[in-house]
Amino acid sequence: MHHYLNRKVKVIVDRPLGTMHPEHEIFYPLNYGYIPNTIAGDGKEVDVYIIGEFQPLREYEGIVIALIRRYNDVEDKLVVSKYTSKYSKEQIEALVEFQERFFDSEIIMD
Repeated sequence: MHHYLNRKVKVIVDRPLGTMHPEHEIFYPLNYGYIPNTIAGDGKEVDVYIIGEFQPLREYEGIVIALIRRYNDVEDKLVVSKYTSKYSKEQIEALVEFQERFFDSEIIMD
């Protein structure tokens, strides 16, 4: 998944900001989606957190600024933003904590 770092990607948002997870009691304080026509470790598309946008979205184009390596799961996640150097690892960690708190993970940036 390192090859996605610093690449521009198109994201389809299936969990817009302000929605609930369809199966768990998780509120999404940011937009979350996937990169079409990709395959992650779970056999589905590669999942993406979108940061720096403050309204619900349907689609998005941005730069992959971080990889979230999950050590106790079959898939990693990507973090996408329009701003390539605006966010630190600590800021990203705080923004994705709503879901990543359930996993042993590390944020990798270029």
